Amino acid sequence: MALEIQGRIVKILALETGDGKNGTPWQKRGFVIETEDQYPKKICFNAWGDKVQQVNSLKDGDKVKVSFDVSSREYNEKWFTDLRPWKIESAGSGSSTENYNQAPTNEDFGQIIESDSNDDLPF
Repeated sequence: MALEIQGRIVKILALETGDGKNGTPWQKRGFVIETEDQYPKKICFNAWGDKVQQVNSLKDGDKVKVSFDVSSREYNEKWFTDLRPWKIESAGSGSSTENYNQAPTNEDFGQIIESDSNDDLPF
């Protein structure tokens, strides 16, 4: 199952490293985004392995779109859920979507009427 969410980076967590049971080293870095919904939510993601490089290029305040998978595992009869990003994209400054969501003003309608007045079509 692949999911996607958009928000602003709130915090980038410290890099964690270690050795696996078979001796191979691993690295993990988490980051938290806050959605821009009516009721914003903070969501923590954990990037593993080569995805850590994508997280290293982020900074607080960046607007991102995160594609991720959800997985859960059990340990000592407790369940832990992990959100693992597989693609992190810059969502830009957000100005274009903010303008798109704003209601048009009377000036906007005036500009539309003026631009259409040069039309030769009868309808």
